[in-house]
Amino acid sequence: MTVTVRFAPSPTGNIHIGNARTAVLNWLFALRHGGRFILRLDDTDAARSREEYAQAIIADLQWLGMQPAAIARQSRRLALYDEAASRLRAAGVLYPCYETETELALKRKARSMAGRPPIYDRAALELTADQRAALEARGARPHWRFKLPDTTITWRDEVRGEVSIDLATLSDPVLVRADGSYLYTLPSVVDDMDMGITHVIRGEDHVVNTAVQIALTGALGGQPLTYAHHSLLTGKDGGGLSKRLGSLGIGDLRQGGLEPETIVSYCATVASSRPIAAHLDMRKLAQDFELSALSRAPARFDEAELEALNAKLLHAMPWEMAAPRLAALGLDVSESLWEAVRGNIGHLPEVADWLAVVNGEISPVIGKEDADFLRQAAAVLPEEPWDESTWKIWTTAVKERTGRKGKALFMPLRLALTGKPHGPEMSRLLPLIGRARANSRLTQQIS
Repeated sequence: MTVTVRFAPSPTGNIHIGNARTAVLNWLFALRHGGRFILRLDDTDAARSREEYAQAIIADLQWLGMQPAAIARQSRRLALYDEAASRLRAAGVLYPCYETETELALKRKARSMAGRPPIYDRAALELTADQRAALEARGARPHWRFKLPDTTITWRDEVRGEVSIDLATLSDPVLVRADGSYLYTLPSVVDDMDMGITHVIRGEDHVVNTAVQIALTGALGGQPLTYAHHSLLTGKDGGGLSKRLGSLGIGDLRQGGLEPETIVSYCATVASSRPIAAHLDMRKLAQDFELSALSRAPARFDEAELEALNAKLLHAMPWEMAAPRLAALGLDVSESLWEAVRGNIGHLPEVADWLAVVNGEISPVIGKEDADFLRQAAAVLPEEPWDESTWKIWTTAVKERTGRKGKALFMPLRLALTGKPHGPEMSRLLPLIGRARANSRLTQQIS
C-alpha cells in the first residue's frame, strides 16, 4: 500500500499559517513513508471560488518546498459525484427535502425550546410521491440529504485516540443543494476513494464530519481510512485564524522576510511534544515526524516566536543554501561576508546593510573625545594582507599606544568603522572593510 494523503483547501481566499500547518503535516507524513502528497482544490462552490486564489495556493505550496504529486480540481470531477449521488438515490439513502431556510430555522428553534436536539426531523421522508410532485409543480426544488444509519461510529484517531460519535445526535447532512451543486462531504468522500487516499490528516474541527464521511464511505461500498485530527492554531486572543487575515497569509509572511524552512519547521513542531526548532534539512525533519507527537491541546500562534525561529535558521544556514537566495535578492555577497554576518540577522535582506558597511559609504560615528584616539589607531593600522587575526594584532597595538582598554578601546573603533554600536565580530568584518576604507573612516573630521 502506498501512503497517499491530500491537502484540500477551498480557493476562496489565501492560505494562512494554520492552513499551511495542515499541508505541512500531510507532506511530511508522505515524505516520511515514501508516499504521495496530493493537492485537491475544493472548488465546487462556483460563486466563491476564484482562480487567483487557486494559483496563489499552488504558488505558496511550491515556495514552501511542497511539490504535490498531483493537483486535482473538484469542479472538473462532477461526473464522478453525479454517479455516486445516483447510486445513493437508488439505494434510498439520498432523499429530497423541500423546506426553505426559514422553515428549517423555525424547526430548529422549536426543537431547542422543547429541550430536544436541534437536528433535522426527517419530515421529508414522510412525503408521498404525489406530495413531492405538487411541491415541485409550485416551483419548489429539493435539496438532498444523506440518511445517516442508526449507529455509533467509532475509529482510532492517530492523534486523539479512540473517538465515538452517535449519528443519532446529528442531522442528516445535505449533500446536494437545490441548484444541483455539491457541498463538501460527497465530493470529499468520492475523491478519497477514487484517489486511493490512505490517511486523512486535518484539523480537529472536522472530527464530527469524519463520522458522517465514514458512514457515507460505507454506503458507497468503501472502507474507512486512517484519520488524524490535529489541534488548531489560534490567534493571540485564543480565537481562530481566518484565512482572510492578511498578515498571517503565507504570501505576506514571505514578503515579511521569513524563509520557507522557518514556516515548515514551525508548523511541524508547534503544538507537539517536540521542541520548536529551526530545521534546514526537510528530509531529516520528515524522518523524525510522528503523528503521535502532535498534541491535542491548541496552540496560540506567536509571531514573535516565528521571527526568532527565522533568525536561528539563518544563523545556521550554510553558504551553499544562502548563496542563491542572496543572488535572487540582487545582493553580490561573498562567502566570507555571509559567514561574518549571518549570526546577526533576522531576515535575509538585512545582509544588504552589512554589505553597505563593508563596501559602501557610511557615516562613521566619532565622538569629540575619541577623534585623537582614532587618529592614533589609524597610525598603527597593520599593512595588508589582513585576516581574522588582524583585529587582535591591531587592537593590541592601539592599546599599547593609547593606554585604552575594554569598552573604551573597542566601542569607538566599532562605531567609526561600521557606524553601528553592535554587529558581527570585528575580527571578521575588518578584513572585509580593508585598510583603505578603515583608514578613511578612522581619520574623518568631526562635523
